[in-house]
Amino acid sequence: MHNTVPAVLILSDGTRFEGKSFGFPASTAGEVVFNTAMTGYPESLTDPSYEGQILVTTYPILGNYGVPPRGEKDDVSRYYESDRIHCRAIVAQDYSWDHSHWLADRSLAQWLQEERITGIYGVDTRALTKHLRDHGSMLGKIVVEGAGHVDFYDPNKENLVAKVSCREVEHHGAGEKTVVVVDCGVKHNIIRCLTRRGVRVVLVPWDYDFTAMDYDGLFISNGPGNPDMAEVTVTHIRKAMESRKPICGICMGNQLLAKAAGARTYKLKYGHRSHNQPVMRAGTNRCYVTSQNHGFAVDASTLPPEWEPLFINMNDGTNEGIRHRSLPFFSAQFHPEASSGPKDTEFFFDEFISLL
Repeated sequence: MHNTVPAVLILSDGTRFEGKSFGFPASTAGEVVFNTAMTGYPESLTDPSYEGQILVTTYPILGNYGVPPRGEKDDVSRYYESDRIHCRAIVAQDYSWDHSHWLADRSLAQWLQEERITGIYGVDTRALTKHLRDHGSMLGKIVVEGAGHVDFYDPNKENLVAKVSCREVEHHGAGEKTVVVVDCGVKHNIIRCLTRRGVRVVLVPWDYDFTAMDYDGLFISNGPGNPDMAEVTVTHIRKAMESRKPICGICMGNQLLAKAAGARTYKLKYGHRSHNQPVMRAGTNRCYVTSQNHGFAVDASTLPPEWEPLFINMNDGTNEGIRHRSLPFFSAQFHPEASSGPKDTEFFFDEFISLL
């Protein structure tokens, strides 16, 4: 038997979902979102794009393969997408107290306790996901018995990019070509995918003025929250366009590149967070299965004439990427680095490197 504490997830519309705590027994609050991936909770929990959110896993079982070791590194951490858990809490239907994997060195519950992150299981996540699909992502709070109450918290009112970005310039990899990566909440696998292709990565903070630097290409990373909060980054991207050097963006990078081009962005009803989003390359019949994690999107109808959609989401028709018609500027809303998730679109990095 395991000593579990009763807990309840309360949505901002008053809907309640009873469960039990299996992580750090603290009450917490954030934006409630759902992810339809079947695996990959170590990567998802450390994805900076989940900053300030309560993550609901639609796959019913959580924790069955434990957590890999933290200290192993190549250039960046080997098994994680950042150096800490970013979501406020994780919600599951069932938690496996027995884990089994050749790489695991501890349980998910132990990891959550170490990082002081709330976990709740025993929740009807199917009903919860259907509720969020009908009503949209909404604010929520998890109240753990004996841990006190907490107020609702809206992370989208904060500059989340500033919270997750690096504070100093970092250098990764080696090579003749230099790529400046603007860290809006970069996943480690983006750095891995670039350095594995033989380029030197200079990682700069989200508000760093990189326009006077000597580089061969500019890469704008993923990140959490509202792209309107990163207007200083947009200003730098717009200035960088004048050099006509290759520019590539992923996720938040797609939105910031679009804003620099003159387009608008908007908040999706419940966002796209999964390993199984189908996107079609514009002008072709080729469809890819992609990994995604975003709550905002580009309004493709506001793109200037010299820009066009590059990818389209086949589920709802939303924009999944843009490109300039004549200059080497392009981006994707999904995650070509896909950690975790399908590797179908990792060629995206090859296309960028070839432009350098």
